Amino acid sequence: MIRGRSRLAPPAVGCRACLERPFRVHSRTDFGDLQMSELAPFFFYAAAVLALVGIMLGLSYFLGQSASRKYTDTPFESGIVSVGSAQFRTAVHFYLPAILFIIFDLEVVFLFAWAVSVRETGWTGFIEIVVFIVILLAALFYLWRVGALDWRTGIQRRELRELRGAGGVTNKKEFQL
Repeated sequence: MIRGRSRLAPPAVGCRACLERPFRVHSRTDFGDLQMSELAPFFFYAAAVLALVGIMLGLSYFLGQSASRKYTDTPFESGIVSVGSAQFRTAVHFYLPAILFIIFDLEVVFLFAWAVSVRETGWTGFIEIVVFIVILLAALFYLWRVGALDWRTGIQRRELRELRGAGGVTNKKEFQL
C-alpha cells in the first residue's frame, strides 16, 4: 500500500465502475451498475439480426412462386421420381463401429488442445492426459472384448465357428466375407 492506495493495475478503459472507483477490486461480470448505454451495441445487433431475418422471409414470400402445379408437392431425388416405400429395414452391420469411430475420433480434439498447451499445463496436465488416454484404452479394450468392433454379420460369425479347425485355425479357402 502506498499512501492508502493498493498497488493494482490501472483501471480498464471501458468499465464505468473502474473509472469511478479506480483501485477497488471487482469483477467485470458484476452487472449491478450496468447502464443501458453499455447494452446498446447488443440491442442494435439483436435488432439488426431480427430485421435481416424478417426481410429475407418477407422477400421469399412476396417474390417466390405462388403457382401450384401437379407435381409441386411430390418428393423426388435429383429429378428422379421415387418408386416404392421408404419404410424398409436394412442390415447396417457397420453402424456400431462407425459410431465408435466418431466417438474416438472426437477424443483427438482433446488431445490436440492438450498438445497446444503442453508447456502451460506442466506435469499436472501430463498426468491428466495420461489418465484420459488410459480411460480411452480401457474403453477400447472393453469394446474389443465385447465384440463391438467385429464387422461380421451373425451368419458370417456362425460360419466362421463351423470352419475352425484344430488349434483354432480357420480354413480361409472355404470362408468368404
